[in-house]
Amino acid sequence: MSGLALVLHQFRYEQKVFWRSPATVFFTVMFPVIFLLIFSSLFGDERIDELGIETATYYVPGIITLAVVSATLVNVAMRMVEMRESGRLKRMRGTPLPTWAYVGGRVGNAFVVSLLMVVIVTALGNVLYGVPVPTATIPALLVTLVVGTFAFCSLGLALSIAIPSEDAAAPITNFTVLPLYFLSGVFVPETEIPDGVLTFASVFPIRPFFELLLTVYDPLAAGAGFDWGRLAFVAAWGMAGALITMRWFRWAPRHG
Repeated sequence: MSGLALVLHQFRYEQKVFWRSPATVFFTVMFPVIFLLIFSSLFGDERIDELGIETATYYVPGIITLAVVSATLVNVAMRMVEMRESGRLKRMRGTPLPTWAYVGGRVGNAFVVSLLMVVIVTALGNVLYGVPVPTATIPALLVTLVVGTFAFCSLGLALSIAIPSEDAAAPITNFTVLPLYFLSGVFVPETEIPDGVLTFASVFPIRPFFELLLTVYDPLAAGAGFDWGRLAFVAAWGMAGALITMRWFRWAPRHG
């Protein structure tokens, strides 16, 4: 079987596992949709004068940020810990499936789910709240999504190293990302957040990733929507996660 065929085989398996897990589907797909409906219904008619956009337009890229991080970093970290502690990860490594094909299948699954969430959130934002579809910046949106998927999947793999057990997976991943959502302006408009907090949040990848998406969805933004500096910054975080994973990732359970 060719390398591409192996990746596709693993991708199909990851898709089946994902859609057959009600809890995973709820928190990855339905949870962001619920947040979009709540925030946009409560504040969608308001306007953020400093940015020159409606609040609903602001929340569409914000909720997409939440959905992508959930589909990548959160899901990858939790599933890798579950696979490792159950012993399946160690047994899988003893099969002919190459490591890169396994990782490729997982990343491919995360990208497809992220792309699906972009379509769902964009469609809901347009139909329910009149948020413009960013047709002129679609190339920038796709590039941002590819870079973000790579970066946050890498960080999910790296984070799984620090999680000691399956029971600790959900608390640690949520403790890692939830504060950054608030500090990065995903839930609270950035105009309501002190500059010092935003500067601190910009050290981490969620804030610049959200800014990339906000530029793509901003109807007043000029150009094609590319911000190579922020894209490079998010990619650098991904490379750091990949290096940490290659150095310290373990396949055997920590307990038992």
